[in-house]
Amino acid sequence: MRLRAGLAAAALLGLGGALAPGHAEEAAAPVAVAAAPAADSITPATAPTLPRFAPQADDSTLTPAPDAAEPDDGPAWQPIAGGMASWYGREFAGHRTASGERFDPNELTAAHRTLPFGTRVRVTDADGDSVIVRINDRGPFARGRVIDLSQAAARRLGLTRTGSGKVTLAVLDQ
Repeated sequence: MRLRAGLAAAALLGLGGALAPGHAEEAAAPVAVAAAPAADSITPATAPTLPRFAPQADDSTLTPAPDAAEPDDGPAWQPIAGGMASWYGREFAGHRTASGERFDPNELTAAHRTLPFGTRVRVTDADGDSVIVRINDRGPFARGRVIDLSQAAARRLGLTRTGSGKVTLAVLDQ
């Protein structure tokens, strides 16, 4: 998750302001450019054509709509617990869960002792990575655990190698 965000940020930085033409040219530092290939190796059919962009309008001239609402920050999450999470996978694939559905280790599901079936829970690890799971089973039955994650959910948090990890839980307000 962090790797994707880092790569996206690096790609945007590498564009050097291509998203805001007109502004990048003014502040851009001179850059060394590699030598161009020989003129006889480029034909008009193979020569790259780059799009040209018109300067963007000045944002100070734009006025917001009079009834513009505050931006929505997404769903409201209510923190409920913290502790150790573990995971279970292929050994239970196809078995019936406490909710009656068949367990699929590739779905983002989890087992919790008391939350109602179908509850959406955001599980966040110590690194800040999070995954949203649906409660479909009862457990965990190991002492000191607060939630059992499916293999897919554990993989997203990086818990498959260690087997368990410290997490915080938050329930989606409905």
